[in-house]
Amino acid sequence: WNSWNKFACNVSEQLIRETADAIVNSGMKAAGYQYVNVDDCWQVSRNVDGTIVADPKNFPSGMKALADYVHNKGLKFGLYTDAGRLTCEKRPGSFDHEVQDAQTYAAWGVDYVKIDWCNAEGLDPEVQYAKFRDALAHSGRPIVFSICNWGVQAPWQWGPHTGNLWRTTGDINDTYDRMSVIGFSQNGLEKFAGPGHWNDPDMLEVGNGRMKRDEYLTHMSLWALLAAPLLAGNDVRNMDSETKAI
Repeated sequence: WNSWNKFACNVSEQLIRETADAIVNSGMKAAGYQYVNVDDCWQVSRNVDGTIVADPKNFPSGMKALADYVHNKGLKFGLYTDAGRLTCEKRPGSFDHEVQDAQTYAAWGVDYVKIDWCNAEGLDPEVQYAKFRDALAHSGRPIVFSICNWGVQAPWQWGPHTGNLWRTTGDINDTYDRMSVIGFSQNGLEKFAGPGHWNDPDMLEVGNGRMKRDEYLTHMSLWALLAAPLLAGNDVRNMDSETKAI
């Protein structure tokens, strides 16, 4: 699960805890959903020594305590950052802080890192994402590395030796037109994917309310056929039976 598609910048410790509870109680954990990923807007600044700071208002217990809560549910915890100078929502990016951030995330107990590509003008994605690959590899913790550079500079060509999944297109939204354009445009990319490294056509919109049932069925079926990472993007605390069944 990832917070962005439904909640965008409105993320909090309470939301993530409630979502972890719901993933267990709804049967999603039993079905194989295991990551609870916080997208953009959890971070507000850096300390004098450069350490990234979580929003003290929305995450008062801190990220380590939140990761511990998720782990205690038998789930894994993910965070978001950006390869550029700022995130897409203008929070501190990880440019020139790759090693420091990887060490911080590992100390917090992070299991998954999504790294975006906003505010990265003049930077080479293959070079920048390799810095994260090496930083995460030396962090002392196994961390899934999600490359989110929207298909810029053909990440399927260098992604397999850099990260675990790489976005193949721009962002999805909760419409059949956008979902189908993405879903039906992946032909030819399958040869780059395999165990441990996957094409990522973006997160699921199933259950967010702007598509019909058959359109959501098509969405889920396509992503399964594509062996895409299945990242639920809905409010799992309030799922109707139809969404849950899909």
